[in-house]
Amino acid sequence: MHDYIQSMIEWIEEHVTGAFSLEALAQYVGYSPYYCSFKFHQATGISIRRYVLLRKLYLSIEDLANGRKVIDIAIEYGYSSQEAYSRAFKSVFGVSPGEMQMNQRPVQSYAKLIVARKGDGHILDIKEEVTQLQNKRAELFDADVLNIFNGQIMYDEFLENKVMGNSDYAPFNEAMCVHPASKPIFDDPFIRLRAEGHHSSVESYKQIVMEPLKPLFQNDYQYIVLWFGEDVFCQMNLLTVLAYLEQSNYKGKVFLNSFREDEFKVNQTELFLGSYLQVYEEVLLHQQKPTLQLLPVMYQAIELHLSMLAEDNSVTRYIKNHAYLSEAELVNRLISLFPTLGYGDLQYLEIIKQVREG
Repeated sequence: MHDYIQSMIEWIEEHVTGAFSLEALAQYVGYSPYYCSFKFHQATGISIRRYVLLRKLYLSIEDLANGRKVIDIAIEYGYSSQEAYSRAFKSVFGVSPGEMQMNQRPVQSYAKLIVARKGDGHILDIKEEVTQLQNKRAELFDADVLNIFNGQIMYDEFLENKVMGNSDYAPFNEAMCVHPASKPIFDDPFIRLRAEGHHSSVESYKQIVMEPLKPLFQNDYQYIVLWFGEDVFCQMNLLTVLAYLEQSNYKGKVFLNSFREDEFKVNQTELFLGSYLQVYEEVLLHQQKPTLQLLPVMYQAIELHLSMLAEDNSVTRYIKNHAYLSEAELVNRLISLFPTLGYGDLQYLEIIKQVREG
């Protein structure tokens, strides 16, 4: 089955420009359009047309960066008009193609799906990327800089190898994409609420989450560099850290180093505080769409995060459609098929349990 789905994906990639034809795809693989749509969605958790839309729009960003005319890009990717392309682009990224062209900003990568995987894939060569960053901004490697990482693993590697020179390091060991949140951020009621959500004691939560963040709470830094990926898991954590910086009236400069995993690149963007605490309240406290404009990568992550709050979402549907699979196999497939969520074993096991017991 996976080889059959992968052949469909390869055909889509070869025909990603121009108008998409489900009928032509069905003819290529030798099944009916309905059967192709059904099996693709069953295997990947996303509809064919949605996959084609996201791939077209994501790939078109490179054309925008290269200065091509928006109308030419629209025609090449099969849109009936520049307006149709612009509407689709803004619905996904939260900004228009023209705005993206004038001010390049990080987006959530949408790489080609791999459902019939061979080998272990690629590993991000972070050392080469950091060298390039140091050549551009040497000041971010000094002692008055705090690097905050999404999780313990990257923190351990950077700290052990002193990757960022004389600067300080701290991990944010949370998963703000799940369970209730509150404000003020990191006060005692916040800690108790988050600990309860994670089925942890307050003491354990403080040890895992709060203690490693002591440099943020105790020291003054001229620069804070945030190392967060582009998936929902990382972006909700990033939103929380940015909201806390606003809450604490941080006056220094903030840089986001986001990862473009499909291209193995780090995208560095200077961020300006002033809106994230409001967005934190709207999204993580009230589960509402933000009313302020955001970086496309965070806009996309929030859209996905809010969609996951629905009882019938792409992940729960996949779990229901594959009830015959073991928990371990389901988790492996979900991690592979939904990279833009960035959930780990614990998040998926909890969702699987809810679906199967509900």
